[in-house]
Amino acid sequence: MLKRVLVVAAVAGLAAPAILQAGDPAARSAATKDIVDTAVAAGSFNTLAAALQAAGLVETLRGAGPFTVFAPTDEAFAKIPRADLEALLADKAKLVRVLTYHVVPGRVMAADVAKLTQANTVEGQPVRIDASHGVKVNGANVVKADVIASNGVIHVIDAVILPQ
Repeated sequence: MLKRVLVVAAVAGLAAPAILQAGDPAARSAATKDIVDTAVAAGSFNTLAAALQAAGLVETLRGAGPFTVFAPTDEAFAKIPRADLEALLADKAKLVRVLTYHVVPGRVMAADVAKLTQANTVEGQPVRIDASHGVKVNGANVVKADVIASNGVIHVIDAVILPQ
């Protein structure tokens, strides 16, 4: 199932150019790729891209937004036992809940995230934010912040976070 979903994502034409960073004002103004294309271009979000495809959320995250996405890497998804990941990818309703739990409406930059103790997600439940030692979202470390896209921002996290 996982291989099939990854193939579907690849066939869907999710490839795109390089990531643009917030630290570079020229990059910020030049951000022409949406959240999905920016994530795929990084090369470390193949499982996330496949999950978005399986959940039917690709077009949503290609929309106007703005969106803030706490994006788990392929390594983060690899921490989930394979059978559990395959079951999640096969359960569209649960997959949509999990993925939308990683999305906050609006463009929330790292400097703003660090000032928060929680943020409301598209899924409906808030995520907890702890900026006392680095930034953590529900215990997942933000390993790269402020990856700018045309319709929002991505903060890379090292774990998949789950709604209650």
